[in-house]
Amino acid sequence: MAATVVSLATSLTAAVVPSSLSSSSAFVFTKLWSTPCLRITFSVSPFSYSRGGGKLMAHSLARATLGLTQPANIDAPKIAFSAKEIDVAEWKGDILAVGVTEKDMTKDDSKRFENSLLKKLDAKLGGHLSEASSEEDFTGKPGQSLVLRLPGLGSKRISLIGLGQSATNTYAFRNCGEAIAAVAKTAQACNVGIVLASTGSTSNESKLNTASAIASGTVLGTYEDNRYKSDSKKPVLKSVDILGFGTGPELEKKLKYAEDVSSAVIFGKELVNSPANVLTPAVLAEEATKIASMYSDVLSATILNAEQCKELKMGSYLGVAAASANPPHFIHLCYKPPSGPIKAKLALVGKGLTFDSGGYNIKTGPGCFIELMKFDMGGSAAVLGAAKAIGQVKPPGVEVHFIVAACENMISGTGMRPGDIVTASNGKTIEVNNTDAEGRLTLADALVYACNQGAEKIIDLATLTGACVVALGPSIAVFRTLFTTSKLMSSSVSKTLSCWLIKLGVFTPSDELANEVFAAAEASGEKLWRMPMEESYWESMKSGVADMVNTGGRQGGAITAALFLKQFVDEKVQWMHIDIAGPVWNEKKRTATGFGIQTLVEWVQQHSS
Repeated sequence: MAATVVSLATSLTAAVVPSSLSSSSAFVFTKLWSTPCLRITFSVSPFSYSRGGGKLMAHSLARATLGLTQPANIDAPKIAFSAKEIDVAEWKGDILAVGVTEKDMTKDDSKRFENSLLKKLDAKLGGHLSEASSEEDFTGKPGQSLVLRLPGLGSKRISLIGLGQSATNTYAFRNCGEAIAAVAKTAQACNVGIVLASTGSTSNESKLNTASAIASGTVLGTYEDNRYKSDSKKPVLKSVDILGFGTGPELEKKLKYAEDVSSAVIFGKELVNSPANVLTPAVLAEEATKIASMYSDVLSATILNAEQCKELKMGSYLGVAAASANPPHFIHLCYKPPSGPIKAKLALVGKGLTFDSGGYNIKTGPGCFIELMKFDMGGSAAVLGAAKAIGQVKPPGVEVHFIVAACENMISGTGMRPGDIVTASNGKTIEVNNTDAEGRLTLADALVYACNQGAEKIIDLATLTGACVVALGPSIAVFRTLFTTSKLMSSSVSKTLSCWLIKLGVFTPSDELANEVFAAAEASGEKLWRMPMEESYWESMKSGVADMVNTGGRQGGAITAALFLKQFVDEKVQWMHIDIAGPVWNEKKRTATGFGIQTLVEWVQQHSS
């Protein structure tokens, strides 16, 4: 029987936990969390299915949950990617997918393609490709796809995938991969070949990034979270050939990187999708320890319970957790490279409210989204997803701390009340004028903890404010920063920004850090927008009886939230807050997005030697 050694920072120095838990042993394991400090050196054996060599998500936890719900044991999509240099007309498989821009679809006077690859394929198909594209009004716009079953090629079908006017960034090519996955799913295709109609004078680096983005999009587009459905279909797609991008170890390494990061995004999605009656703070902590177990050569885990957090004077965090029957778990994973010097110390902090009722300021009325408040731990999902990817990629020269103050915001006689004053671990006092502004209270102590680890740069991610969603819409995350005053922004500009920005709002006093994260976001295909940190707004956050209140007025709510968090970061530390309240959830698909993980991993990679 496989065993795990758990070292404790109390008189209990070791315990042996079996790799496969019965219902009684699961009870013993949960009791371990009641010790003041739990440091996992060899973490608990994984419970469920394989994700790049290990198992994540507690699919077979042998414990009773509210509603008796247990997620099904479903494998993630496993797609074999290969890079090949062959004549695409001779490629044999189910679907040959051709990515085309609107320019590629240009036709001559005889209504034949001008693009050389499309002209060649059309000739093999007797002109039917150009005819069908005209009849179906396929012009190469993003989101368009055309699938034809015609004799003349090595493949059974040919598909045209629209890329828009031009395709020059990661976002466009990842969308292309997702569109290809959708086409393959509809056609029940087992194998697909992917080629772009035009690569032009593309550099080798650009080809590598394009192939990686397409591969990532294909994996994420194939994946469906069916763990909580009584009947689910397994994905059919098994292999994808990347054609026309060259071959060799460099490309293979890039495709492997895409696979590792995509598996981390899927893990993050599953965390957010899991309901609060399954994913409690304790289970979130277990998932974190399993990541450390899978990559124990580079990751260690420390889990602190309420008593240990009390010793660290985390009154702000514990005030939020006080009402819940599910105790808080403070999660700290630490990545250290297997060898070589450490040149940078970074920290990623994620909001970890596994459910947010609003507390005594309970969420009520239309638009309160209380039924979706399982996603209030989306920041922690991004951080733990990044930890999984970093554990797989193992970047040298950088130390990374992954920190989550996990708890629930509930209502009971022991809970925090409006008007209460809590004291954070840096000694600052906070008058709680709204119990539904709880995320910033947990982040306050988490940020102080991160600074105490010696981090030189910190990024926190949180589903923090509805104000950010109102400002930027559901597709944009925001940078909070010393940028310009929002008063200078006209309403027309504001409306324009709200239309095209994609899901992430960012705030930071550091131009250097802003530039770094923007570059990482562009490389990963996730869109950010830098928001102002207007210091004059702090006036609304002052309290008559404490150092500050936890909410200001309705106007500028996202900005005042960032200004609040700034009070808990050392002045010598470069810090950024990313508000993912909009992009954490895809309302149309009713599922999590995994937003932020790819940017975080790319940012850590930038700091790697």
